Parts: sequence; C-alpha cells; structure tokens
Amino acid sequence: MHTSFDPKMDRTMSQPAARGSPENMTLCERSQTRKVAGVAVMKLRKPPVNSLSLELLTELVISLEKLENDKSFQGVIITSDSPGIFSAGLDLMEMCGRDPAHYAEYWKAVQELWLRLYLSHLVLICAVNVSVPSPILSRPADSPGPAPGAQGVSPAGGCLLALGCDYRILADNPKYTIGLNETQLGIVAPFWFADTLVNTIGHRAAERALQLGLLFPPAEALRVGIVDQVVPEDQVQSTARSVMAQWLAVPGHARQLTKNLMRKATADRLLKQRDADIQNFVSFISRDSIQKSLHVYIEKLQKKKV
Repeated sequence: MHTSFDPKMDRTMSQPAARGSPENMTLCERSQTRKVAGVAVMKLRKPPVNSLSLELLTELVISLEKLENDKSFQGVIITSDSPGIFSAGLDLMEMCGRDPAHYAEYWKAVQELWLRLYLSHLVLICAVNVSVPSPILSRPADSPGPAPGAQGVSPAGGCLLALGCDYRILADNPKYTIGLNETQLGIVAPFWFADTLVNTIGHRAAERALQLGLLFPPAEALRVGIVDQVVPEDQVQSTARSVMAQWLAVPGHARQLTKNLMRKATADRLLKQRDADIQNFVSFISRDSIQKSLHVYIEKLQKKKV
C-alpha cells in the first residue's frame, strides 16, 4: 500500500532529512519531495502561482534525477502544495527584457524537464488538485496572490508538465481547466508540445485544441483524453495513491520497456532538433513585437487588484 504523509504530522514525528536528499527535498524552498514506501510526493511550492522559472525548472530536473538514481523509489506523485495553485506554466519574467543567452538557457531547461519527465523509468502520476491563472504565462513574481478571476488549472507549461506524466488526475471543479493555449496570446506551440498532445488525445482533437488555444474544463478534458480521471477535490490524493498501486503492480522492467517503446520516437525528434528548437525560440521571443506584447501583458497584470 503506497501512502503519503501529512507534512505537518511528519514534521512532528521525525527530524527533517538533509537538504537535497529525496526523503525531504526542498525545491528552491518552494517544493517538497517525501519518500513513502517507494513513492515520492513532489509538491510544487513557488508562490504565488508555481510558475516555471529557470530556478524551479533546474531544481525539478535535479530532484527527478536524484529520485531516479535512488533504487528504493519506483514512482512519483506530482502535485501542488501552494493554496489554490497547481502551475501557471512558463514564467513570463524569464522571457521578457532578457538577453538571447538567457532565453536560450531558459528554453534548454524547459526542454530538459520535459525529456526527464517523458522518458523517466519511474511511474509519474500528476495530481492536479488546485487552480491557476488562465493565461499561458505566469504573472510577475511581485504580483501578490492568484490573478483575479483565476480559472485555469494547468495552461501551457503546466499542462506540458502534466502531459509528461504517465497518468493525470484532475479535480472536478468547473472553474478548473487544462490545455495548451499558446495561440490565445499569439504564440505558437513548439512541435514537441504538439507531438505530446497528439500522442495523448489524437491528431484531429489536438489540431483543433492547438489552433483554438482551448482550455478544457474537467468533463471535457476527460472526454477528449487529456486527463485520465476526474474526481472530487478531496479525493485527488487518495485516488493518486490507488492508481500508483495499480501501476506498480505491473513488473517494472516490462512496463519501463513498453514506456520507452511508446515514447522514444517522440523524444528522439526533439533530441535531434534540440539546438534548432532553442534557436527558433530565441529568435521568436526576441522579436520586438513579441517583447512589446509581453510588456503590455505584464503591465496589465501589475495593474490588477487582488
């Protein structure tokens, strides 16, 4: 039986492990990973909206690598520890007003996290239990709290994080949505974003979703297959543990080889074009028109009142 700790209870029962160890890992002091009977629970904790900054991306990759190298771990449940937030996705501040070298470093980190998730030999279950602002990019770090009228569970980068996992569970709340909504802000999803979505929901559904920048509410997300299960909010974590037990009941070597068989071609496509993909991103994000749009968007967020 694979269970997880109540973090408050756990702190009263044992001394915390050293920083950086899988048993009690702190990601930029905003995310935690705790070991429970071979299963880690990785909790995103980067206020205000768990945006995927360069720092957090790097810490997530390092954390996953540590878990993969620890033979006592077989699976990871990825969820959020921030009230009302899963992940706002890619960090807007990493892509605005910086130099090309920084853009390249940031995009390489985005690629690396996806590759680490998509090809991991661990069972990865994404438990989307809370909501985030609906835009593709996160609001500035100095803007307190979730955006007014927050509706999206997992847009763009947050959705990609979920799609990299083996199984996705979404809380049943009509305010929650999930999808790749790049076109809504005039941005084109990279080919490997698109490939991942096609592999998950099929070509026609993915084409429509990408062109329209759709964010799916729970029932629709389940219907198209972008999530595997929708459950009441208070059952997300228990469902994730039950599903994990089912996946770990399968012989690990057979499951891992099958996963690699199904995913390797998609990952190889990015690996063969990785440098070109970085160059394309840098060229696109550096355009004056794109930078102007991002600046305007930041200003709008900063003017909003909680």
